[in-house]
Amino acid sequence: MALSIKPIGDRVVVEPSPAEEKTASGIYIPDTAKEKPSQGTIVAVGSGKPEEPLTVQVGDKVLYGKYAGTEITYEGKEYLIMREADIYAVL
Repeated sequence: MALSIKPIGDRVVVEPSPAEEKTASGIYIPDTAKEKPSQGTIVAVGSGKPEEPLTVQVGDKVLYGKYAGTEITYEGKEYLIMREADIYAVL
């Protein structure tokens, strides 16, 4: 997916996965009880720092902290801009 936002330095742009709509047992979760997703797909990466190149790339599915990053809306879609250090794992 091509995104015209270009993050700077060691930052990445993540598109969060949609929140769960229902539990494993089939109970629907109301909007007020949904938790923020903590995983998503990287859609843009910065150039990294000269001494530390980025280890993630566009298309990687990642896990990140619940309150990591800054939420932005761009062209009607929600994204998070965060530092690579806020990413816990690549799935």
